[in-house]
Amino acid sequence: MSTPIQVTKKTLFSWVIGRHRGLQFLLLLIILATVASRVAPLELQKLIINDAIGDKNVDLLLLYVGMYITVVVLAGVLKYAINLIQTYMGQQTIREIRRQMFNHIIALPLPFFRRTPPGNVINSMVNELNPVGDFIGQAISTPLVNILTFVSIVGFMFYLNPVLAAMSMVIYPATLIFLPMLQRRMNSANRRRMKSNQEISAVIGESIGGVQEIHGNASFQLEDRKFGKHLDAVYKNAITVSAYKFGIKFYNNFFQSLGPFILFLVGGYMAIQGSMDIGAIVAFLSAYEKLYNPWRELMGFIQTYQDSKVRYAQVMSSYDLEPEFIALPEGREPYHLDGRIDVQNLNYVVNGNIRLLDKINLSIQPGEMVGLVGFSGSGKSTLALCMAQIYSYTGGSLKIDGREIKQLAKADMAVNMGMVAQHPFIFQGTLLDNLLYSCEAQRLQGKPCDGHGQTFDLERAIEVVQQVGLYLDVLSFGFRYTLDPDKDEAMVRHILHARSMFLEQFGRQMEGDFEYLDPERYISGYTVTQNLVFGCSTHPGFTLEALYTNDLFREFLDKHDLTDPLIELGYNIAVQTVDVIASLGKSPELFADSVIPQEDFEEYAAMTARIGGYDPARFTEDDRRNALRLSLAFVAGDNPLARIPPELQSRIVALRPVLREYAMSVAPGVFQFFQADRYITIESILGNILFGVVRTGVAGAEERIKHRVMQILIEEDVLDRVLEYGLHFNVGSQGDRLSGGQRQKVALARVFLKKPRILILDEATAALDNASQARIQRLLERNFKGKSTVVSVAHRLDILKDYDRIAVLKSGVILEMGNYQELIAKKGAFYELVHGHQ
Repeated sequence: MSTPIQVTKKTLFSWVIGRHRGLQFLLLLIILATVASRVAPLELQKLIINDAIGDKNVDLLLLYVGMYITVVVLAGVLKYAINLIQTYMGQQTIREIRRQMFNHIIALPLPFFRRTPPGNVINSMVNELNPVGDFIGQAISTPLVNILTFVSIVGFMFYLNPVLAAMSMVIYPATLIFLPMLQRRMNSANRRRMKSNQEISAVIGESIGGVQEIHGNASFQLEDRKFGKHLDAVYKNAITVSAYKFGIKFYNNFFQSLGPFILFLVGGYMAIQGSMDIGAIVAFLSAYEKLYNPWRELMGFIQTYQDSKVRYAQVMSSYDLEPEFIALPEGREPYHLDGRIDVQNLNYVVNGNIRLLDKINLSIQPGEMVGLVGFSGSGKSTLALCMAQIYSYTGGSLKIDGREIKQLAKADMAVNMGMVAQHPFIFQGTLLDNLLYSCEAQRLQGKPCDGHGQTFDLERAIEVVQQVGLYLDVLSFGFRYTLDPDKDEAMVRHILHARSMFLEQFGRQMEGDFEYLDPERYISGYTVTQNLVFGCSTHPGFTLEALYTNDLFREFLDKHDLTDPLIELGYNIAVQTVDVIASLGKSPELFADSVIPQEDFEEYAAMTARIGGYDPARFTEDDRRNALRLSLAFVAGDNPLARIPPELQSRIVALRPVLREYAMSVAPGVFQFFQADRYITIESILGNILFGVVRTGVAGAEERIKHRVMQILIEEDVLDRVLEYGLHFNVGSQGDRLSGGQRQKVALARVFLKKPRILILDEATAALDNASQARIQRLLERNFKGKSTVVSVAHRLDILKDYDRIAVLKSGVILEMGNYQELIAKKGAFYELVHGHQ
């Protein structure tokens, strides 16, 4: 079987020739019909004028006009069909190019990605290849249909008048000389434009990636200056490309205008002399005008080709590197290895002369646990990454079960090895997607989820999640899940039953931890709006956050004399909050729990300074709206700086049924009002079970509540279902909705689910607390020691006490090796490391 050609080695036309043969043949037939439908109207014009109109024959006129409109419509339909087929072929091909490019790029050596910003790759894959797809779709049909049309129309012109046709064609050769010269200059400018686009994409990507540092250093002006330089280059190059582009367009338009000039001058003279009839002149003029259409499309096609050729060559040359390792073994299944690792005289040199590993010798037996330690820069992580086939060593030998790693396919490594990095990458998607990432990759290769032939099930996932200490986190995610009552009626019934059980068993004893949603009491953990509505809404214009702008709601407040008390409350909250924040320096931390957002602070500060003491007469309409917004969003239990008068609380509670009746009459169905026997559609599972609010500021309240809720869910036999909801929690871009410790636990669980024969841990517990690290070590010793080869790069040395051996590295060399007790007794480099960390 021949080796497929690497995508970056393929020529642009290799994507055109030999593809979509059936569609290309269909296009050929459509093109022939299109050419005929373009030329036929020219002859019909002549016949209409000379025969029908000249002879005053109405029947003939109707016949020719009917034929004319039929041919014109047919030409339009055929052109539409050609465009659709071109687009289909172009998009099919560009999809394949992008897929092959993506698979090629992600297999490139890691050093490539250190010097190539992600923005460059994104721009190349998404933007620069778009015109290439357009070109590929029309690469055969566009020149063919336009050349045939051009030749046919020229032939018709010579048929009408050879002398006039010859004179009209004289100016075309000049175009073939002048336009390519402009096109070459435009191509050069286009290459500069592409380079500047790649550079500015890299700058944007870097700034977004480092936005935390930008905020921390307030380096907005510095980043603006850097961005401005690249923006100027993009601007200049875009102007240059446009100048050549519009210059070509100007020349084409001027060229088009010369034809009628010759026709009117020479053809008019011939008509006056009687050597050419009017019908022929009209047909000739129409033919000449139509002649420009295929010529223009040909010139446009040439520009598209030149642009696509530049883009394609630029993109392919940027990624024309060989992957260091093959992805899949050829002609065999992936090896199943025992896990013996032999390292002999291993070297790893970068940048020509920087030696990160220097003649490393190490032998690790199957099932052995070996630690790699050393000061920063000692080469311990580099050695582990070479063992994991992440780095390609530059000298010596590194074998697994006697097979050189460089000769093993990526699939061989994936089947037998798992690795956890110090800063593991978490993919966009659900928690479960990330846990099953390794297993799913192997499943697509037709392999079991782990080396022992087991397959994945939910119970096993939950077991591993519990082992790594992620159980309570997943359960918390499940508690935050929002059910769809229409799709999960059974679970809703369980939740409602759990609500009544929780209230019955723990409601009284946990009053200090949460507030029950009693319709007769003011809820201090709710906003004023929530207390008044005592319900929720997702309808536009009626969401509780925006309700202060709703005319119907404002009408209700006015009618029941609540507007002025709420405005006074909002003003008092603003005065107290502004005073406190202003006196403490307006730090971002103060705004974290403030009822006034940081971006609105100056507006409220100006309002309170202008009004002075509370005086309704001094309030503008904007002041009233802002004060009302503040009071309606106020949560009494979260803010010790202000309080709601008891009489106002009582009025709000008393008006709940009145507001409900009012809402049902003027806007029926927009609110869901809280009822003890009804599920709250927009509330989480935990919120629905509680039918209340956790009290803020009460230490351990949430943990105690969750513990009691767990008991209830176990009795309901739905705890695993809630855990399953938690596993479908979306972790965000790069796992940004998870903490550092949670990300490491996810990465560990991902590998433990796989149960690899070889396990590489590169400071895989660095982000975990002491208890979590101890848990992982116990798990390794219980489940992996003697069963899998474990190589662990460690910063905390006390976790290596039960390892079989420890290798101590310095400057890329192994200084000493032995178990923990032997190395401590030796009082060498390891002893210094241990006591240096204490």
